[in-house]
Amino acid sequence: MDKIGDLPGYGTVCLYEDGIANILSLNNVKKMYHVTYDSTAYDCFEVHKVDGTKPVFKPSEKGLFYSCVNNDAVLVTTVENKINKYTVREYANAKKAHDLQNIIGKLSTQDLIKYIKNNMIMNCPVTKQDILRAEDIFGPNIRAIK
Repeated sequence: MDKIGDLPGYGTVCLYEDGIANILSLNNVKKMYHVTYDSTAYDCFEVHKVDGTKPVFKPSEKGLFYSCVNNDAVLVTTVENKINKYTVREYANAKKAHDLQNIIGKLSTQDLIKYIKNNMIMNCPVTKQDILRAEDIFGPNIRAIK
Protein backbone atom coordinates (compact mmCIF):
# COMPACT_ATOMS: atom_id res chain seq x y z
CA MET A 1 0.00 0.00 0.00
CA ASP A 2 1.42 3.32 -0.99
CA LYS A 3 -1.58 5.61 -0.57
CA ILE A 4 -2.88 7.44 2.45
CA GLY A 5 -6.56 8.05 3.17
CA ASP A 6 -8.70 9.69 5.83
CA LEU A 7 -11.12 7.49 7.77
CA PRO A 8 -13.83 9.76 9.28
CA GLY A 9 -13.78 9.63 13.07
CA TYR A 10 -10.36 7.95 13.10
CA GLY A 11 -7.85 9.85 11.02
CA THR A 12 -5.11 8.87 8.60
CA VAL A 13 -4.93 5.25 7.43
CA CYS A 14 -3.04 3.32 4.77
CA LEU A 15 -5.33 2.98 1.79
CA TYR A 16 -5.79 0.15 -0.68
CA GLU A 17 -8.50 1.37 -3.03
CA ASP A 18 -9.52 -2.11 -4.23
CA GLY A 19 -9.67 -3.49 -0.69
CA ILE A 20 -12.62 -3.88 1.62
CA ALA A 21 -10.82 -3.41 4.93
CA ASN A 22 -8.62 -1.00 6.82
CA ILE A 23 -6.08 -1.98 9.43
CA LEU A 24 -6.39 0.19 12.52
CA SER A 25 -3.83 0.56 15.27
CA LEU A 26 -5.31 -0.21 18.69
CA ASN A 27 -2.88 2.32 20.14
CA ASN A 28 -4.37 5.06 17.92
CA VAL A 29 -7.98 3.95 18.42
CA LYS A 30 -7.63 4.11 22.22
CA LYS A 31 -6.34 7.69 21.97
CA MET A 32 -9.68 8.75 20.50
CA TYR A 33 -12.21 6.30 21.97
CA HIS A 34 -12.74 4.33 25.15
CA VAL A 35 -11.78 0.71 24.38
CA THR A 36 -12.61 -2.28 26.56
CA TYR A 37 -11.22 -5.79 26.24
CA ASP A 38 -12.52 -8.92 27.91
CA SER A 39 -10.18 -11.89 27.48
CA THR A 40 -12.29 -14.37 29.45
CA ALA A 41 -15.97 -14.02 28.67
CA TYR A 42 -15.99 -12.73 25.09
CA ASP A 43 -12.36 -12.42 23.91
CA CYS A 44 -13.17 -9.22 22.04
CA PHE A 45 -12.50 -5.49 21.95
CA GLU A 46 -15.36 -3.00 22.13
CA VAL A 47 -14.82 0.53 20.87
CA HIS A 48 -17.19 2.93 22.65
CA LYS A 49 -18.00 5.65 20.11
CA VAL A 50 -19.54 9.06 20.89
CA ASP A 51 -22.76 8.19 19.08
CA GLY A 52 -23.37 5.30 21.51
CA THR A 53 -22.45 2.50 19.11
CA LYS A 54 -19.92 -0.12 20.15
CA PRO A 55 -18.23 -1.88 17.24
CA VAL A 56 -16.93 -5.27 18.39
CA PHE A 57 -13.59 -6.66 17.19
CA LYS A 58 -13.25 -10.46 17.46
CA PRO A 59 -10.13 -12.54 16.74
CA SER A 60 -9.87 -14.41 13.44
CA GLU A 61 -8.52 -17.96 13.32
CA LYS A 62 -5.04 -16.49 12.83
CA GLY A 63 -5.43 -14.03 15.71
CA LEU A 64 -6.01 -10.74 13.88
CA PHE A 65 -8.95 -8.87 15.41
CA TYR A 66 -11.64 -7.75 12.97
CA SER A 67 -15.08 -6.23 12.96
CA CYS A 68 -17.81 -7.28 10.54
CA VAL A 69 -19.38 -4.38 8.71
CA ASN A 70 -22.74 -4.63 7.02
CA ASN A 71 -22.26 -3.85 3.32
CA ASP A 72 -25.66 -2.13 3.34
CA ALA A 73 -24.57 0.25 6.10
CA VAL A 74 -25.23 3.92 5.63
CA LEU A 75 -22.56 6.35 6.75
CA VAL A 76 -24.12 9.06 8.87
CA THR A 77 -22.51 12.17 10.25
CA THR A 78 -24.30 13.07 13.44
CA VAL A 79 -24.81 16.51 14.92
CA GLU A 80 -22.78 15.33 17.93
CA ASN A 81 -19.80 14.56 15.67
CA LYS A 82 -20.08 18.02 14.11
CA ILE A 83 -20.35 19.72 17.52
CA ASN A 84 -17.10 18.08 18.66
CA LYS A 85 -15.21 20.02 15.97
CA TYR A 86 -15.87 23.30 17.78
CA THR A 87 -15.23 24.89 21.15
CA VAL A 88 -18.09 25.32 23.61
CA ARG A 89 -18.28 29.05 22.81
CA GLU A 90 -18.28 28.44 19.04
CA TYR A 91 -21.09 25.90 19.42
CA ALA A 92 -23.11 28.25 21.66
CA ASN A 93 -22.77 31.06 19.11
CA ALA A 94 -23.68 28.70 16.26
CA LYS A 95 -26.78 27.67 18.22
CA LYS A 96 -27.74 31.35 18.55
CA ALA A 97 -27.32 31.79 14.79
CA HIS A 98 -29.41 28.67 14.13
CA ASP A 99 -32.16 29.87 16.48
CA LEU A 100 -32.12 33.33 14.89
CA GLN A 101 -32.46 31.84 11.42
CA ASN A 102 -35.44 29.76 12.58
CA ILE A 103 -37.09 32.76 14.24
CA ILE A 104 -36.72 34.98 11.19
CA GLY A 105 -38.21 32.38 8.90
CA LYS A 106 -37.37 31.36 5.38
CA LEU A 107 -33.95 32.98 5.04
CA SER A 108 -31.18 31.01 3.36
CA THR A 109 -27.75 31.02 4.95
CA GLN A 110 -26.48 33.46 2.31
CA ASP A 111 -29.42 35.81 2.89
CA LEU A 112 -28.89 35.76 6.65
CA ILE A 113 -25.21 36.55 6.13
CA LYS A 114 -26.22 39.54 3.96
CA TYR A 115 -28.62 40.74 6.69
CA ILE A 116 -25.85 40.55 9.30
CA LYS A 117 -23.19 42.07 7.02
CA ASN A 118 -25.44 45.04 6.15
CA ASN A 119 -26.56 45.60 9.78
CA MET A 120 -30.20 44.95 8.90
CA ILE A 121 -30.70 43.35 12.32
CA MET A 122 -29.81 45.95 14.94
CA ASN A 123 -27.42 44.98 17.77
CA CYS A 124 -27.21 41.40 16.53
CA PRO A 125 -24.45 39.43 18.31
CA VAL A 126 -24.38 36.77 15.57
CA THR A 127 -21.45 36.84 13.12
CA LYS A 128 -20.93 35.40 9.66
CA GLN A 129 -18.71 32.67 11.16
CA ASP A 130 -21.47 31.76 13.65
CA ILE A 131 -23.90 31.33 10.75
CA LEU A 132 -21.46 29.18 8.77
CA ARG A 133 -20.78 27.00 11.84
CA ALA A 134 -24.53 26.63 12.39
CA GLU A 135 -24.99 25.37 8.85
CA ASP A 136 -22.06 22.97 9.27
CA ILE A 137 -23.48 21.58 12.52
CA PHE A 138 -27.23 21.58 11.83
CA GLY A 139 -27.31 21.55 8.03
CA PRO A 140 -29.10 24.04 5.81
CA ASN A 141 -32.28 25.72 7.02
CA ILE A 142 -35.17 23.42 6.04
CA ARG A 143 -37.67 26.29 5.65
CA ALA A 144 -35.35 28.07 3.20
CA ILE A 145 -34.97 24.87 1.16
CA LYS A 146 -38.73 24.36 0.95
